[in-house]
Amino acid sequence: MSQVLDTPPSPAEPSPQGSGAATARAAAPTPAELAARYGLTVSGSRPSLPAYVVQLWQRRHFITAFATAKLTAQYSQAKLGQVWQIMTPLLNAAVYYLIFGILLGTKRNVPDFVPFLVTGVFVWTFTQQSVQTGTRAISGSLGLVRALHFPRASLPISYCIQQLQQLLFSMCALVVILLCFGVPPAPSWLLAIPALTLQFVFNAGLSLIMARLGSKTPDLSQLMPFLLRTWMYTSGVMWSIDRMLSGRDIPQIVKLLLQANPAAVYIDLMRFSLIDSFHAGQLPPHVWALAAGWALLAGVGGFIYFWQAEETYGRG
Repeated sequence: MSQVLDTPPSPAEPSPQGSGAATARAAAPTPAELAARYGLTVSGSRPSLPAYVVQLWQRRHFITAFATAKLTAQYSQAKLGQVWQIMTPLLNAAVYYLIFGILLGTKRNVPDFVPFLVTGVFVWTFTQQSVQTGTRAISGSLGLVRALHFPRASLPISYCIQQLQQLLFSMCALVVILLCFGVPPAPSWLLAIPALTLQFVFNAGLSLIMARLGSKTPDLSQLMPFLLRTWMYTSGVMWSIDRMLSGRDIPQIVKLLLQANPAAVYIDLMRFSLIDSFHAGQLPPHVWALAAGWALLAGVGGFIYFWQAEETYGRG
């Protein structure tokens, strides 16, 4: 009696069951296809530059509310409260007047020296504080950055808005000082609006640059006071650059650098706008073009520089 054995299937011939599984696997979409189908993106990935601008605009109310809350909380523990928003820059101006105006004699041959000095201190403080707070904008808010998804540029920009609000409080005191020292209101005061607008764009761009640098190098915030102090002394806050340079044997390149210094440009524009004794001859050549150029360079360049590292903030 013969025994018939079935021939096993050839390896090249797939079983019906295996063929169905392979077909199912081939038909299943990949994770990338699923993400594309449902519009999913990698969490924390950098959006395109136009999309990033749109996201910032959509969160404009958050940015302004955050800035106002920071300004309100700044002196909430002090007994004088928000009065310190005006007292702090005034006390700084008083110290500079004593040291530079009286002891070093920089007030000689400078008409309306007190309004001249106070204007310089207030405008410089706007830039100084914008840079300092911007340097710590990311590194000092890591809990917020890691907990919520939002465009990180909101933080340094909101800190600049906070400093602008602080400056507007100080400007109220400046107007009183101008009137007390016999500086009459004039149509030129309206020039302060475009001057402050250009300075705000410059400060915001510089703050964005420092925010990116400070997020990777926290020690930078310890170095900034020394760098800012050096910048202040070369910006004509306490003295007139025009009068100090006249009649001195200083290389022309040094004169040009001092006159084109962005902080000095915005300070001079504000003095020209508010103080009638500060005339156009004391301004550097093409001052409005300089102010607009610095604002465009720092504002646009700083924004793009910050955006390029958007997906790295708060990591590591």
